[in-house]
Amino acid sequence: MYLYRMGFGMWLMYLVLGAPALHTFKHYRQDCGLLSFALMIFGFTASMVYHYFHHHDQYEMKKKWLFISYVVLAGIIYFLEFKGKGSGIDFNWILSLL
Repeated sequence: MYLYRMGFGMWLMYLVLGAPALHTFKHYRQDCGLLSFALMIFGFTASMVYHYFHHHDQYEMKKKWLFISYVVLAGIIYFLEFKGKGSGIDFNWILSLL
C-alpha cells in the first residue's frame, strides 16, 4: 500500500515539475514519471499477491477489473497519442481475418 502511495506522490511531482515556474528542475520530470510507474506497478503487484493468498475472492474481482482497465487505457493511449500521427497501429489485418 505504501509503495502505491509513494508512486502516486511521484506522479504528483511529475505533474508539478511540468509547471513553467519550475523550469529549472524540468530535467527531473522524466525520472519522477518512471519512478512513479515502477512504484505503482510494484505496489499493485504486492497487493495482488497478498489478495491471492489471503482473500482469493477479492483477487478474482481485481483481476477482472485490472484486465478491463488495461484495455481501456490502451485504447485511450492509442487514440490520444498515436491516432493520426502516422505511427499508429494498422488494424486493417483484422479485416482480413473476417
